[in-house]
Amino acid sequence: MRFQIMHETPGRMRLRADVRHMSMKEADILEAWVSGHPGVDHVMVHERVCGITVIYHGDRDKLCKRLSEFSFETVGSAMEPIVHSSRLMNREYKEKLVFLVIRHYARRLLLPGPVQQVLNACTTFPRILKAVKSALSGRLTVDVLDGIAIGASLLTGDHPTAGSVHFLLNVGETLDEWTHKKSVEDLARSMSLQVDRVWLLGDEGTPAAVPVDSIVPGDRIVVYTGHILPLDGILEQGDVMLNQASLTGESVPVAKRPGSAVFAGSVVEEGNCVIRVTHATGENRFDRIVRMIEDSERLKSGVESRAGLLADRLVPWCLGGSLLTWVLTGNVARAVSVLMVDFSCALKLSMPLSVLSAMREAGRHKITVKGGMFMERISDADTVIFDKTGTLTRACPTVTKVVPFNGQDEREMLRTAACLEEHFPHSVANAVVQAAKERGLDHSEMHSEVEYVVAHGIATSIDGKRAVIGSSHFVFEDEGVRILPDDQSVFDSLPQSVSWLYLGVGGILCAAIGISDPLREEARDAVKALRLEGIGKTVMLTGDNGKIAALIASQLGIDDYRAEVLPEDKAAYISKEHDEGRTVIMIGDGINDTPALSLADVGIAVGSGAVIAREVADVTIAAEDIRELVYLKRLSDALMRRINHNYRFVMGFNGALIMLGAFGLLTPAASALLHNSSTILLSMKCLTGLLEEEEDRF
Repeated sequence: MRFQIMHETPGRMRLRADVRHMSMKEADILEAWVSGHPGVDHVMVHERVCGITVIYHGDRDKLCKRLSEFSFETVGSAMEPIVHSSRLMNREYKEKLVFLVIRHYARRLLLPGPVQQVLNACTTFPRILKAVKSALSGRLTVDVLDGIAIGASLLTGDHPTAGSVHFLLNVGETLDEWTHKKSVEDLARSMSLQVDRVWLLGDEGTPAAVPVDSIVPGDRIVVYTGHILPLDGILEQGDVMLNQASLTGESVPVAKRPGSAVFAGSVVEEGNCVIRVTHATGENRFDRIVRMIEDSERLKSGVESRAGLLADRLVPWCLGGSLLTWVLTGNVARAVSVLMVDFSCALKLSMPLSVLSAMREAGRHKITVKGGMFMERISDADTVIFDKTGTLTRACPTVTKVVPFNGQDEREMLRTAACLEEHFPHSVANAVVQAAKERGLDHSEMHSEVEYVVAHGIATSIDGKRAVIGSSHFVFEDEGVRILPDDQSVFDSLPQSVSWLYLGVGGILCAAIGISDPLREEARDAVKALRLEGIGKTVMLTGDNGKIAALIASQLGIDDYRAEVLPEDKAAYISKEHDEGRTVIMIGDGINDTPALSLADVGIAVGSGAVIAREVADVTIAAEDIRELVYLKRLSDALMRRINHNYRFVMGFNGALIMLGAFGLLTPAASALLHNSSTILLSMKCLTGLLEEEEDRF
């Protein structure tokens, strides 16, 4: 496709596509295509004028080449367009606002006075009726204030004021609705499932990994333990336990059997299953998330709830102030001016918008927050508890040493260990398999069926002898593996600066494999920065041995640590912190962290960790840099500062408008205009960024 450059500055181009017409779907495809270029920062396609604005960095010529390669015929069929963009909604509300303005002023300029009076009475009647119904039901809401103001203006013959007030209320409500819907859609889009590939079950019964976009209704997919359901469907094979907390709020897994309906977003906690897909990707999941965000009480933080209660309590005072003004002055216009100002709109709109905006801002930094209440808790938190492996470390362990026992050969023991570990995609198991591969060791099957014991190790049988590999607790205490007397001195001299994986065959220790997991480079800076942000206590809980835990805690400057803990021990520690009155953030990445993540005030999962940990957690951060936790703390603190500022502004500005209206310095129309304008401007301010640019964050 050809594009003409209409205007250009360094890092920014405005172009026009050489087409006569562009549909909204085509605009979405073009926007997604250009956004995929590595050097592009922001793209906006204007379908009405077939224009495109690109903000970029890097090579201009490469960007121009990418644009020249675009065509709807070749790209549109190979690329999934943005299923839920805000383009259609934005056009709908823009046209609605334009129609409101044109209709209002055309009526005032073109119609005779008597006709205008009849139309004003007819168009404002629904508001008056709504106010009457609300008052009769015993609820004094902002609708009552609006209805009384319009009704008083009509009864006193001030029809222009009644019409203007009705017009301004319509404009304000339309803008409020537009702003809120757009914020919810943007947030829901960031929370949608990010599943790229699924296991498609072919006709021959063998699963194959395929792109999720290629799945159509009727296909059968395989979902394994710990994985998330990417699509809606019917369970065909397998009895499973599903965690549906993200959809229903149920904390207890639900048993599902063949024939049951299952939904995208559920996590398979136990069992494997085959699902017959009923809805293709993008058809229902997005809408369900939108409803969850709008309806779920988890979205409402404490400050949002308090704002709503305060707004409702102030309505009778506004009504009483208006009545008092009329009694003292006898001036209906002044009383109506007071009625035009209420605290409800600004308080009830600005607080949720601030929270939604903060959650969306977090999403731009690959942080998914499941509700506003969690950001409030993060701001209040004084304790952060870290898991070690995968959180403070890179979760890419490497084998540093293999020590044979019982007269065994070092290479043969590594071969045996790799043969056992290759069945389980754990980071330590991967390290053993990789070490064998690097040494050119072939580890073909030599054992019977393997048994995996969560957080402990693996057990099987080799040549009729029980073989186990795992932690010290599992191998020596649970399995009773012995160390031969001749090997005791070597065993006692094993350095404790690394973790050891023990291999026992026939009840005798045969090898110890040293595993080292490098620390994240940014971990120390993150711990230090958290302390500067008001976190008074940092703790590390790990299943590793005490000497390694002590070494890491001292290297990172962590206040306290617990070593060789089980999943239930982590949860017990958090309960103890709660008993002492602390607000706790728990950050982890594994299946064994899920009890602690659920129990903490805020559970934060590392994005590269187990799917079930991400699903159970309240927040998910990207795995690339745990300093994102510091950013989230700063963002949450900034959110609370903005909310407190909004309280002060709404109370002060609207209070001033009430006083000016009571003294006759503002007409009813002017009061309504200023009140609605301040609400809209405050809402727009709430949608702006809370923090500085990324390079200034740390």
